[in-house]
Amino acid sequence: MQEPHLPSLDLDIRRLLRRAGSFTVQEFRRFSADRIEYKGERNPFTYVDVTTDTMLREGCEALLPGSGFINEELAAVSSQNGYTWIIDPVDGTVNFIHGIPHYCISLALTRGEEILLGYIYQPVYRQLFRAAKGKGAFLNGKKIRVSDRSETGKSVIATGFPYQGGNERDHHFAILRKLSDTAHGIRRFGSAALDLAWVAAGRFDAFFEYNLSPWDVAAGILIVEEAGGQCSDFSGGNNALFGKQILASNGLMHPHMLEMIGNAATASGR
Repeated sequence: MQEPHLPSLDLDIRRLLRRAGSFTVQEFRRFSADRIEYKGERNPFTYVDVTTDTMLREGCEALLPGSGFINEELAAVSSQNGYTWIIDPVDGTVNFIHGIPHYCISLALTRGEEILLGYIYQPVYRQLFRAAKGKGAFLNGKKIRVSDRSETGKSVIATGFPYQGGNERDHHFAILRKLSDTAHGIRRFGSAALDLAWVAAGRFDAFFEYNLSPWDVAAGILIVEEAGGQCSDFSGGNNALFGKQILASNGLMHPHMLEMIGNAATASGR
């Protein structure tokens, strides 16, 4: 298959994201709690998630016929052309259903495990974070860079709380205990994709979380790395995309955060 022309795809993807984003904002403004459904006891979804996911899949399939898909709300599709789209239609669904305008659309294009394009669109505020492999990261057309802070005492760290108990939850709170003694601030805003985008933009200095899916992190990994940052699993390896654990940072904070995560694992018995 002929290689896709990524700059041309970029224009079409941005149009698709704005169309899908406009739909989510329209529904956000009139959403009623009686429309909430549940995939699990603490895992809500809505018709907005499903409709937006369908809209994005159809649009991406038209751009690259034969592509595979990994979507949050729809069944996976195997790739026929070597390319796969990874899509989260509403990252921050709990925020959305509670009327909190901190949610986004996350979309990435991959070839194998290489992330080629990444987009995180916060439609309420019309903030579009995007990156193409080797081309840098941008917010609404302006190039962005990670922060240059290296001291934990001057840093702001983002995270998300694991819902399940057990060793992972104990480890997570052991990390938080260590950070609470040293960090300038710890934030939990409820959208992993936006947390990653904000690391890329220098708003956060690092982000870590357990039990995330590829659609939560795929776009954000590329955007962070293209903004000069670093992403890894908790051991420093390269399994952040599928490994269900991620540490993203400005790079300067990465060794210290890995050390802290390792020390907290020992203290929590992991």
